[in-house]
Amino acid sequence: MTLIGWAQIALVLGLAIAIAIPLGHYMAAVAGGRVTFLRPVERLLYAAGGIEQARGMSWKGYALAMLATNAAGFVLLYLLLRLQGMLPLNPQGFDGMSPWLAFNTAVSFVTNTNWQAYNGEAAASYLSQMAGLAVQNFLSAATGIALALAVTRAFVAGGVKELGNFWADLVRMTLYVLLPLAIVLGLAFVALGMPQTLASYVQATTLEGVTQTIPLGPAAFQIAIKHLGTNGGGFFGVNSLHPFEGPDAIATSLQIIAQAIIPFGLALTFGRMVGDIRQGRALLAVMLIFVVTATAIIYSTEAGGNPLHIAAGVDALQGNMEGKDIRFGQALVALFTATTTGASCGAVNAMFDSFMPLGGVVPMFLIHLGEVLPGGVGSGLYGMLVFALLSVFVAGLMVGRTPEYLGKKIQAREMKLAMLAVLVLPAVILGFASLSMVLPFAVSSLANAGPHGLSEMLYAYTSAAGNNGSAFGGLTADTPWLDTTLGISMLLGRFAYVVPVLAIAGSLALKPRAPESAGTFPTHGPLFVGLMAGLILILGGLQYMPSIALSPLAEHFSMLAGKTF
Repeated sequence: MTLIGWAQIALVLGLAIAIAIPLGHYMAAVAGGRVTFLRPVERLLYAAGGIEQARGMSWKGYALAMLATNAAGFVLLYLLLRLQGMLPLNPQGFDGMSPWLAFNTAVSFVTNTNWQAYNGEAAASYLSQMAGLAVQNFLSAATGIALALAVTRAFVAGGVKELGNFWADLVRMTLYVLLPLAIVLGLAFVALGMPQTLASYVQATTLEGVTQTIPLGPAAFQIAIKHLGTNGGGFFGVNSLHPFEGPDAIATSLQIIAQAIIPFGLALTFGRMVGDIRQGRALLAVMLIFVVTATAIIYSTEAGGNPLHIAAGVDALQGNMEGKDIRFGQALVALFTATTTGASCGAVNAMFDSFMPLGGVVPMFLIHLGEVLPGGVGSGLYGMLVFALLSVFVAGLMVGRTPEYLGKKIQAREMKLAMLAVLVLPAVILGFASLSMVLPFAVSSLANAGPHGLSEMLYAYTSAAGNNGSAFGGLTADTPWLDTTLGISMLLGRFAYVVPVLAIAGSLALKPRAPESAGTFPTHGPLFVGLMAGLILILGGLQYMPSIALSPLAEHFSMLAGKTF
């Protein structure tokens, strides 16, 4: 670790926070319908869809509208991927994807996971990339933000049944937030050298006289929304490690900022909408504590080098550079990794499979904690609010008072639904991972034996259920079993989690908002921040520590003993 490295981390993270503050206030204005510079386009979309924007929806109506929209998106994307071989804008002549891979990919992009069991430049046509994957990058991100706004409105007033209008939230967040940001960032990426073209791939002759195919395509603007929407699916197979997708340190710094600003900003949007900005700052503080801590652990671990290499005489000052690029260095790799896994993005600028065991356990553990630090666009905020409710419930038990949050009493119904949501991830992750580790046809997909092989399988289901999309390399994921079970994991991780959360919101919206009293537990100070951070850490530790002890931690102690698998 170096002072310059820490200065890079501080600068990039500081810029992300500086942008997130006004963006959070702006998104609150958009949510309230106070931003209108694209009103004619907005009205046209409402008219075309037969949408009554002023008509509120109950939590059930909101959930059904969300599920129907995503179901339609899945069907359309699945058909596009299956039929791409017969459709235009396919200069490389790619065939349609297999039924298993098309199912997995369609589910992946609809659920904001963007897990890729294929190489983008070798399997997806330009039409599939633009009209299919990029469109879902916008829609899945806007869906997440809309859901967060619906949950937020449950705390704004009392005695109401409506949580807003899903269609209006979806349109406004796409038009006023995601599209403008994607255009600006996409132009910046083009200026930095990312390709944005419909031309065919280029054939070049290397200095050794070998013919090389150089992939091109409409990449820059898809890369922009992949980060802004915390989608993560790369245009190219190796994601942001590809020289066209991550050309230099400036580009990777912009990508880090892009994947953090909306999740950070939404915490402040929450504070603005509920009328107490301190509440948003408390949520943001919890997010930052974990992001900074995770970055520090990854940075120190990777900069310390591989003990097996050091024992063989390799200079320890070089650190562990396997799977990394000197264009970025250890510092930006550490910050990128912490934000992409904490933010449910899944983009990578290094190969996690090559991390040291203690470095590799951090991104896995961040996803285990529920993808709330800072979380995906929207999903991070409503996930944080679930933990906030659990935190005030624990605090209420300790002082013998009925717990409440922002004037809403938290009772048995809310706690049952909150625990149902929290238990979805461990049930899916541990259930499918353990089953896959005893099935010979699933184990055959692993490239490594021992604890590292377990890490590869465990991380795959962790990433899928957590809607992250990143992966430990070495796993051959394009098989009928993995395509199907990982797809099911993505669906459950997204929708089996959010439906109980919307039910909580519907229950809280009906309750009157009581004023603060002398006995109200403050939810905006350091005590609450510490309680919430501790609860998130304990829940993640208790549920997943046995599996982590058998995978990355076992590999770590084996390496210290000079053993490999």
